[in-house]
Amino acid sequence: MSLEKNKAIIRSLIEAFNKQNLATLDELIAPDYVDLTSQLRGREGFKRDEINFFKGFPDFHMAIEDIIAENDKVWVRLKVTGTHTGELEFGKMRLTPTGKKITAAVVSIWRIVDDKVAERESVYDFLDFLTQLEVVEYTEKAKHSRYYSF
Repeated sequence: MSLEKNKAIIRSLIEAFNKQNLATLDELIAPDYVDLTSQLRGREGFKRDEINFFKGFPDFHMAIEDIIAENDKVWVRLKVTGTHTGELEFGKMRLTPTGKKITAAVVSIWRIVDDKVAERESVYDFLDFLTQLEVVEYTEKAKHSRYYSF
């Protein structure tokens, strides 16, 4: 296994996201893929989730800020941007278009097996995401907290 090859696979995956290229996603994602964050399983589950996000954010874009590989894992720090112009589903939550632009930091750990993406786990600030969409807002108490920095 080549660490540079694993990073190249993730770079290709990010490029496929940015171009919304489902054919390339088919080539890069393992049939038994597992998403540990959203509990999705399989290539089709992965694609359904991404199509949902593409519908919600047609101009969705990920920029790689850092990428590190070790053994079968690739860590990526991303800057994600997009405009919420389509309906978006999160579990039982359905968000109608807000027209709001978002910017988010995401850290994902991808596991590569036999040159395919087999697993992902991501960390992101979901509350900040919903706040940027103006779906939720901070209380007055939170706005006056010394931890409030938005």
